[in-house]
Parts: sequence; C-alpha cells; structure tokens
Amino acid sequence: MGPSDVIWASVFVLGTAVEVWALRNGREGDTLSERIRAWFRVDTRTGKVVFTVGWVGFSVWFLSHVLG
Repeated sequence: MGPSDVIWASVFVLGTAVEVWALRNGREGDTLSERIRAWFRVDTRTGKVVFTVGWVGFSVWFLSHVLG
C-alpha cells in the first residue's frame, strides 16, 4: 500500500465520517446532497442544467478514464 492509497482512503473515511455526523446531528443543510443542492442552486433551472451537465460530463469522462 503506497502513499496514494493512504491519502485516498483517508479522504473516503473522512468524507464518510462527515456524512454520518451530518445525518446524526439532524441539522438542515449539513449532508453532502444538501450542500450540493445549495452550491449548484438546483432549485433553479440554470442550476439544474449546470449540475446535470457537470455530473454527466464527469461520469462519462471517469468511466472512459477507468475503463480506457
């Protein structure tokens, strides 16, 4: 296991810990999905389009990158 593995595993574990904390504290706006909705303003048409294009674009790139 190299340094990159440790760093990426730490990012995953930290992200999971933050999400669990957010789910347990019960406050509005603390979960990742709630943050994404706020950052991209998906309650607006423009926000929905920007998020959708970004998400689909990233997904297509990542899939081709991994399977490449």
